Amino acid sequence: MRIVNVTADAETFTCNAYLAPGDRTVLVDAGATDDVVETVREHADELDAVVLTHQHGDHVESLPDVLDAFDVDLEAYGPHPRRTAPIADGDAVRIGDETFEAVYTPGHADDHLAFVSDTTLFSGDVVVHDDGAFDDGSFGRTDMPGQSRERLIESLEDLLDRMPDGVEHMYAGHGGEFHGDVRAVVERALARAERREPKYPDE
Repeated sequence: MRIVNVTADAETFTCNAYLAPGDRTVLVDAGATDDVVETVREHADELDAVVLTHQHGDHVESLPDVLDAFDVDLEAYGPHPRRTAPIADGDAVRIGDETFEAVYTPGHADDHLAFVSDTTLFSGDVVVHDDGAFDDGSFGRTDMPGQSRERLIESLEDLLDRMPDGVEHMYAGHGGEFHGDVRAVVERALARAERREPKYPDE
């Protein structure tokens, strides 16, 4: 499955927003840049839906522009004024050419979802490969109000329980994409989280 990071060239702080062209062309998160709509149009003639991992500002600031430009469905776990379809834990979600299971993964955000198929993980911010704090297995920050390291640990454990062994592609909300043994990356992130390793000096 072809995946395009439409915020890869951003010069301002944003999440990675991923376009998955296919039989159901989906944008996973909308990012926080001025040119998301233009970049999506460079790679797809149309868009069928926007699917959110969670609604932190760096993931949704550009969302109104995308929804206005393409007039598409918005699917998310948490309420949003323009949500057209809620996603619950365990739901099947078609992204590109594959069917993904939605896994509720709070800790970094109360409304956080990850999406896992037989080959691919869209992990949002619950787990990333590299983010400047840790390489080859990091996790979302939990030092802000409303966040919980304990709940994030539970989410990582749940994600591992529900992830097929053959997942080889990980597209996270920050850092680089990863191709290889995704389960091993998540396991390293979980181990660091369980050791209570701080991501930031004042955490």
